[in-house]
Amino acid sequence: MNKKIKSKNAAQRAVKRLRRQKKKVVFTNGCFDVLHVGHVRYLSKAKEFGDVLIVGLNSDRSIRQLKGPGRPINRLSARAEVLAGLSSVDLIVAFNDKTPQALIRFLKPDVLVKGADYRIKEIAGAREVTASGGRVRRVPLVKGFSTSTLIRRAKLWRK
Repeated sequence: MNKKIKSKNAAQRAVKRLRRQKKKVVFTNGCFDVLHVGHVRYLSKAKEFGDVLIVGLNSDRSIRQLKGPGRPINRLSARAEVLAGLSSVDLIVAFNDKTPQALIRFLKPDVLVKGADYRIKEIAGAREVTASGGRVRRVPLVKGFSTSTLIRRAKLWRK
C-alpha cells in the first residue's frame, strides 16, 4: 500500500504530529472517480492554503449513494493510488459516509477546501472547522471539466 494512503486513526496521529511541528493542515474531499485536469488544478490550489493536504476520498459505497449504481468507474484502491501519485496530495483517507463531516470532525483540519460551486453554508464540515478557529476556502472550477461531463462524452464517442 502507498504510504500516503492512511486509515482514519493513522491520519489523526499524523495530524497531531504535524500540529506539533506547527504545520497547517488542509483538508478537501471528493470522489475523484476519473481524474482530470480540473481535479489536478483544484488539488494544487488546495495545497497552497497550507503545508499538508489531506484528501478525504469517498468509498465505492459512498459514491453509489451519491451518483447511482453505475458509479464509481474506478474502484477505491485505483482512485487512491492515482491520487497518491500527485505531488500536491500528502495523505488520503477513505470514508464511507455520504459526506466527510464525521471525518472532518475527527481530523480537525486548519483549512477546509471545496469547489466554488458550493456555498460555504452547504459545505459539509464547514461549521466544525470555523468553530475551532479554522478557515473554509472555495476554489474556482475549471470550465468544461467534470467527471460526469467526461463520462457523457465518452458514451457519445463510443456510439
